[in-house]
Amino acid sequence: MATKIKLEQPIIPSILEEGTFGEVNHDEELQMMNCMITGEHVIDQELDHVIVSKVIFKKVTFTNATFPQIDMVDVIFDNCNLANVSFQEGLIHRVTFKECKLMGTDFSEATLGNVSFASCKGNLSSFVDARLKQVNFLQTSLQGANFHHTLFSKVGFSNCDLHDANFYETSLRGVDISTCTFERIHLDLECLEGCSVSPEQAIGFAKLLGVKVVE
Repeated sequence: MATKIKLEQPIIPSILEEGTFGEVNHDEELQMMNCMITGEHVIDQELDHVIVSKVIFKKVTFTNATFPQIDMVDVIFDNCNLANVSFQEGLIHRVTFKECKLMGTDFSEATLGNVSFASCKGNLSSFVDARLKQVNFLQTSLQGANFHHTLFSKVGFSNCDLHDANFYETSLRGVDISTCTFERIHLDLECLEGCSVSPEQAIGFAKLLGVKVVE
């Protein structure tokens, strides 16, 4: 069983007012705080440096949305569609993504701390040049996800699909992928040092090194 990283959970008030994403456009400081947004369809939004704090998004769909350098803390995305949304260079802290569609979502150059991805579909998502500290990926599909040159610190992968994921120039020291599945994975073999793998995965990596495995 893969080690689950202990995270700080989002701190959300027990009572939240109903809100709409459109309200942020009328805020001079581009802030959205202390509210719950349910069932909304957010279309064609491009907001730089928007601040989102103590917000729950439930069954919200984002289409053609870009939020570069977003500052997001204490936020829950529950069953949301965030496919192809850009959070590039964002600061993302104490955030939970639960049963979300994250296909092609862009977290490149972002800083993620105490973030969990639970039962999400994150195929082709990008974490290029991102910094992940205390982040859990739980039962999440990450086929073709790009973790090139990503900095990991206390990152967990539990029962994830990592087929065709890219970990080039990313150290996996301290990372446990033993419960994950993949037919093909892209990485530098020297970056595997200190990574926990299953016996079956170890045989596959040994073959990459040219070692003849007698079964």
